[in-house]
Amino acid sequence: MSTVPDQLRYRDSHEWVDPTQEVSPVGITDHAQAELTDVVFVDLPKLGTVTAGQQVCVVESVKAASDIYSPVAGEIVEVNEALNAEPGLINTDPYGAGWIFKIKMASASEAAPLMDAAAYTTHIG
Repeated sequence: MSTVPDQLRYRDSHEWVDPTQEVSPVGITDHAQAELTDVVFVDLPKLGTVTAGQQVCVVESVKAASDIYSPVAGEIVEVNEALNAEPGLINTDPYGAGWIFKIKMASASEAAPLMDAAAYTTHIG
């Protein structure tokens, strides 16, 4: 069973964001990393302004390459350079050290349309 932290909000494409933080890390869910299996490469996004749902980078595993979308509109202000050397952090710690980028949300309401933990748990059911 996948871990789905309560404080996060989720896109149907399996990205997460923490709406309680002004600058929030973004990553893929435990469910998504399990589906991908071993992550071998992350094409990190460029810094700058993005819209909600915009494709921003790619995560490659031994099984597939998956586009990663920004869950909210805002500005990507940091990328997780540690993933260049250790892309497997996405597998071992998807909600911690395996974050992909940090975004400063355009407004606090950006995360409102996203799923909460209960809705996401039903979605991956």
